[in-house]
This record gives sequence, C-alpha cells and structure tokens, in this order.
Amino acid sequence: MSQATISTTPSLSHEQIRTYQPSPNCLEGKTILVTGAGDGIGRVAALTYAKYGATVLLLGKTISKLESVYDEIEAQGGKQPAMLPMDLESASYAEMQQLENLINKEIGQLDGILHNAGVLGELTPLEMYDVDIFSQVMRVNFTSVFMLTQALLPLIKAADNGSVVFTSSSVGTTPRAFWGAYALSKQGVEGMSDIFTQETQATTNLRFNCINPGATRTNMRAHAYPGENPMSLKTPEALMPSYVCLMSDDSIGVRGQVIALQPK
Repeated sequence: MSQATISTTPSLSHEQIRTYQPSPNCLEGKTILVTGAGDGIGRVAALTYAKYGATVLLLGKTISKLESVYDEIEAQGGKQPAMLPMDLESASYAEMQQLENLINKEIGQLDGILHNAGVLGELTPLEMYDVDIFSQVMRVNFTSVFMLTQALLPLIKAADNGSVVFTSSSVGTTPRAFWGAYALSKQGVEGMSDIFTQETQATTNLRFNCINPGATRTNMRAHAYPGENPMSLKTPEALMPSYVCLMSDDSIGVRGQVIALQPK
C-alpha cells in the first residue's frame, strides 16, 4: 500500500470508544477472525460481529463449542461463518501459515483479528510458579499471539483498513503480585501492540490496539475470584460496542492504544 493512501482520519478518544453506538451493518463486507471464539468474550464478540454484517472466522480448540457458535450465527441470520479448529498451545508456525493460505484461498480477505484466547495459569508468587504452567501461559497468551499475527500479516495488510485487537488486562498495564505469567504475558502483549504500531504506522493503514475488558462475567474471572458475586459484574454483551468500534472504519485513526473499558 502506498503512503499516499494512508488514512489521516482523526482518532477517537477512549471515552468515545467506550460509549460507541454501532450503526446497523457497520461491519458489512468485513471478514474478522476471533480466537477463543467458543466461549466467554470470544463467543459474544463473534456473534456480535456477525450481527453487524461481518463474516466471522471462529478459531478455537474445542470443535463442539465452535459448532455451537456457528449454529447461533446462522440462527440469527448472519453470514455463514467458518470454523478453524486450532490449539494455540501446540500449533506450529507452519500450521498458522497454512491457515493464512486457507483463508486467502477460500475467502480471499481478512480485515480484522481479535486475539481473545487466553489462559489464567496460577495465582501464586513467582518464586513458587510451576515452570511448565508458566510456559503454557506464555505460549497461549503471548507467543502464539505473535506467531498468528505475523503469519496472517500479509492478508491483514492487504485489507483497506486492517485492524488487530489484542486482549490485555489491568494486571498487564500495571503488573500485580501473585498474577505471575498471566500478568507478564499481558504486559508483553501491550508491548507487542506498541511495537507493531511503531513499525507499520508510517507505511500502512494497519492499526493495532489493546482492549482491557476489566472485570467481566466470564469463567476465567470466576476462577480468579471464586468468592466474587458474578451478578455484580458486567456481561460480555455490555462491552461489545467497543469491540465493534475497533473493527469498524470509525476507528481508523486509533493506533497503539490500550483501551480500558471499565476504568476505575
């Protein structure tokens, strides 16, 4: 893409992203890949992107969950999605390159990636952290995110206004004791988004941003805070306008940001 076509659209503020009101079909014509699409925020994001007109690529490791989301999208009248079974903990870079080839051959475009898949690991002092669990968390939450982004970059760069959204956390922005590998992986993701932004902003229309969803009613949150009343938390559905915003052309000027959806 030549520098002459780079967008100079003014950036939205974080508050505008948090209060965004999507227009019907604002994602029409876009193809968006969602990792961890079988459950939690990923599932709701996939359904929501489909609701607003996108073709959604469902990536996850549990086929039965992907099939359920696939059926829900079809039942709500969305465009036919695609299921992409992949275990990010064990997937090789070659498999991710094959995925890029498959998307290019069968669909021909990729406009957005939501990196939502993640694992919590242990909540324990680093001094006592199991090294195998540490490796697993870093692999799923950080290393595979880099590998998949790099493998899919040729497709996302070919889009008119490609958007990559990473999932961070409050303990990534400000690392917290006992959160171990999870906090470190999310801190790394924020740095990854920043570096990708610096390396692409002068020559492409690509945009890379992080979302910190905050305390949300998910299974991961329940495992981290077993004594918490889940009914006191926002649902994934309540956060979706911001997820739509960052995939829509309204956010073309938003680059290299870490957007906290529930700032304290």
